[in-house]
Amino acid sequence: MGALKIGLLLSTPPSHPSVQTVASLASEAISQGADVYLYCIDEGVKNLRDPRYTELVGRGMKLFVCAYGCQQHGVSTDQLDPRISLCGLVVLSNIVNGCDRFLAFT
Repeated sequence: MGALKIGLLLSTPPSHPSVQTVASLASEAISQGADVYLYCIDEGVKNLRDPRYTELVGRGMKLFVCAYGCQQHGVSTDQLDPRISLCGLVVLSNIVNGCDRFLAFT
């Protein structure tokens, strides 16, 4: 059996407590050997360059960011870390369907 797959959805701005909750949850899951997939949508795209998340990407978390959300919220994607994927809702649907557990922080 492969590693547990955990999907996370974050739609809150950087000032919201869920940003830290998601970072802590993802960090612990990675430490336990899980594969973690984070999709940022709506105001969650404003966390695109949060150092907590870029550090988690370095530890293996897969980070997906809604391209439309970036456009709507004026979030620049210039010089984006190539390990971060700009994408649409089809990817979110695949995360929901492909993970063992999915948690939404909205």
